[in-house]
Amino acid sequence: MTPRIRKLTLTAHIVSAVGWMGATAAFLALALAGLTSNDDRLTSSAYVAMKLIGWRVIVPLSLASLLTGLVQSLGTAWGLFRHYWVLLKFVLTVIATGLLVLHMNLATRLADIAAESNTATAHLHGLRLQIMADAAAAVLLLIVNTTLAAFKPRGMTRYGRRKQYEKRISAVANVFAPELSETGSAPQWVRVFGVTVFVLLVLFRIVVLHLSAGFGHHVH
Repeated sequence: MTPRIRKLTLTAHIVSAVGWMGATAAFLALALAGLTSNDDRLTSSAYVAMKLIGWRVIVPLSLASLLTGLVQSLGTAWGLFRHYWVLLKFVLTVIATGLLVLHMNLATRLADIAAESNTATAHLHGLRLQIMADAAAAVLLLIVNTTLAAFKPRGMTRYGRRKQYEKRISAVANVFAPELSETGSAPQWVRVFGVTVFVLLVLFRIVVLHLSAGFGHHVH
């Protein structure tokens, strides 16, 4: 890409990513209000607002962030498969976008029920808790993505090292590249990162299921 187009796509990516995080934080605040408030009118309004914010703000911004990030990686020297942090960020964004669309169906159902009656959601403690937990997980995931983009942890994939080597050979350059001396395995931070995310997701799901069961038992 030319410098001007690169700056435009970078600006669009930053705006959409920041907007996505801000809208998701607002979604989380509404979900928390809907779960904890004793005011039936406030609860109903919160879930209706969540539906509007989700479909009209969060979903478009998430798709824009995914698309501009893909263009940014493929159109610059970073590439999509050359650096571990770029690849991880892309995978997390795809997962977050997919889960968002799936969970918006739950939010829509909850909003439709709330619109019919202010007290109709009183017995849906498990669903209300899941909506809040999903929003909290989304905010955490977006923070992780932002951290990866800010720190850009060092480490190239095997594909990236091969492409770098081919580029240096074709240019007949004898420049020492630290990346070329790395082993074929993934850097230590990639392994630790993957294991940590997996464990946190499992623990997070266990806590949500436990709380949902507790709410269900309380209702009965």
